[in-house]
Amino acid sequence: MKNQIGMMGKKIGMTQVFNGDGTRSGVTAIELGPCFVVQKRTPERDGYCALQVGFEEMAERKASRPAAGHFGKAGIAPQRYLQEFRVSEETAAQYEPGQEIKVADLFQMGDKIDIAGVSKGKGFSGVMRKFDFAGAKATHGVHEAFRHGGSLGQCMTPGRVMKGKKMAGQFGDSAVTIQNIEIMRVFAADNLIFVKGPVPGSRNSLVTVMPAVKKKR
Repeated sequence: MKNQIGMMGKKIGMTQVFNGDGTRSGVTAIELGPCFVVQKRTPERDGYCALQVGFEEMAERKASRPAAGHFGKAGIAPQRYLQEFRVSEETAAQYEPGQEIKVADLFQMGDKIDIAGVSKGKGFSGVMRKFDFAGAKATHGVHEAFRHGGSLGQCMTPGRVMKGKKMAGQFGDSAVTIQNIEIMRVFAADNLIFVKGPVPGSRNSLVTVMPAVKKKR
């Protein structure tokens, strides 16, 4: 179980940076926070320990009355996104509702992190694009089936197509988490970080950043 607090942010886009040895690395810019602690979950009241974190302030007129009251208890403006992070009781004791969380509080240059987001939707796709099927031959009597998936292969028993068979369908638009990504730059004043390599999702899409749970030794 992940017992560490994280932050939410927005993917800005990709650029490149130069390292100390003169090599060049492609990086993704992420606007990270600022986030606010909205509510604390306690074992006595809720049965578990967690921190509810909000990100991106929105107009009060766009918040429902229950939501406005929920944020009002923490003394903060309504937030567009909410997420809970399971934490230890020692970590929860360091935060109070309404407290601001900034990039410099959690992350430094060189840290390894996990990033979760929703990948770009690719629409209805065939099996060659979706699963890298080889396709059929273009000779020896193959007719209009060059990019098909082939036989689904069931006889009298069980006499049906088994669930989970790889077939054409919706591609992308799914939850993706990439692990052990290195932070290349931290711009605390601008709530901005550069991470090495690509990040799932389109520009301005929501991403969640947490300390890596499988750090490579």
